[in-house]
Amino acid sequence: MSITSPNMLWLLLILPLTVLGYVLLIRRRNKAAVRYASLDLIKGAIGKTQSIRRHVPPAFFLVAMGLALFAVTRPAAVITLPSQRETIILVMDVSGSMRASDVEPQRITAAQAAALSFVKDQPEDARIGVVAFSSSAMTIQQPTLNREDVSSAIQRLQPQRYTAVGSGILVALEDIFQNLDLEGEMPQGERGRALGDTPAPAPQDFKPVAAGSFTSAVVILMTDGQSNMGADPIKAAKAAADRGVRVFTIGFGSEKGGIVEFEGRQTHVALDEETLKRVADITHAAYYRAGSQKELSDVYKTLTTTLVMEKRKTELTSLFAGAAALFVVLAGVLSLLWVNRSV
Repeated sequence: MSITSPNMLWLLLILPLTVLGYVLLIRRRNKAAVRYASLDLIKGAIGKTQSIRRHVPPAFFLVAMGLALFAVTRPAAVITLPSQRETIILVMDVSGSMRASDVEPQRITAAQAAALSFVKDQPEDARIGVVAFSSSAMTIQQPTLNREDVSSAIQRLQPQRYTAVGSGILVALEDIFQNLDLEGEMPQGERGRALGDTPAPAPQDFKPVAAGSFTSAVVILMTDGQSNMGADPIKAAKAAADRGVRVFTIGFGSEKGGIVEFEGRQTHVALDEETLKRVADITHAAYYRAGSQKELSDVYKTLTTTLVMEKRKTELTSLFAGAAALFVVLAGVLSLLWVNRSV
């Protein structure tokens, strides 16, 4: 737990002063009681139980005061709460390497099956979009609540050539922020430019936010290869981080890699895990490794749990204030029942 306004902690000094005042008041009453002719008669009338009871309401009131004063300091803690996620963008690799058969029957088939299962597990109020990338990236399904449209888009995926991971991330950002102008990071006419080309500077009025702070949308990127076209994945990840969007990455394919035939020539394709880990780290997300269809399905199930329930820093002021109010009510009720007067 952390304190957002530590300069208000001095208010807690009121508690020991209140206890001291209460003790002095009790002593004053005891001295006044000595004036009665018979103390034994008074003690017998009050009784031991009644003597203890009369201190309970003030004790509850003291607890309430402590909770209220602590609430003023604005306490906060990282707790697990239901996610407020509204949009999920699946960014899927459809490069030629997805035809590799090291994952039976083919990588693309296994990826489609796992993605379809993931879509079915999402909450009904979550909008899901699909972006496919090969030599360039494009949205094949705008974010929608219609699960049939999303499933149809995934089933239509066909392997092509090259791998533009960075472009896939940027197109996903365009889908999340409908009025977003990403010409600085990826000019519309250069989505297939060679990797490493220097993009134009971002608009002057753009103000970055904290990485991972945008809780309304998330990007899930699945690839089996190494980016060799389009925008630089690291620069694309920074563009996502500057807008607070987390990009979860999945590296798919067997450890030995796969063999794919291009124009009559066989080519070995391997996974660039380091880049995927950096993308996830930059955006405050996580990287997952899947070497089979089952492992990929398990990764998507893990992501479902992560997206439905997430840990985030939450201010607990209202919780402590509510508890303080409860103790005030208890103190008042017990005071009326036992002492027949308010505290």
